[in-house]
Amino acid sequence: MPAILIIGPYRFFFYSNEKGEPAHIHIQRDRMLAKFWLKPVSLASSTRFASRELRKVESLVKVHKEIFLEAWNEHFSS
Repeated sequence: MPAILIIGPYRFFFYSNEKGEPAHIHIQRDRMLAKFWLKPVSLASSTRFASRELRKVESLVKVHKEIFLEAWNEHFSS
C-alpha cells in the first residue's frame, strides 16, 4: 500500500491490488477512512469522517490531484 503523501494527520495512499479500478486515493486519519475518485475528484466512500472534515479532505485531494494521478499511473503502468 504505497503512501503517496502525508499532510498533518492525513495519510494519502492506494492499494497495490487496485489496478482494475479508476484512479483514486484513500485518505486515513486515525480510524477514519475515505476514498476519492480523481477524474473528476468526487467522494467514493467514507467511514467515520464528519461532513465538515470531508470537505477539508476533498480540498486537499483537489490541490494534490496531479501528484496522486502521477503516482497512480507510475505504479500501475508496469
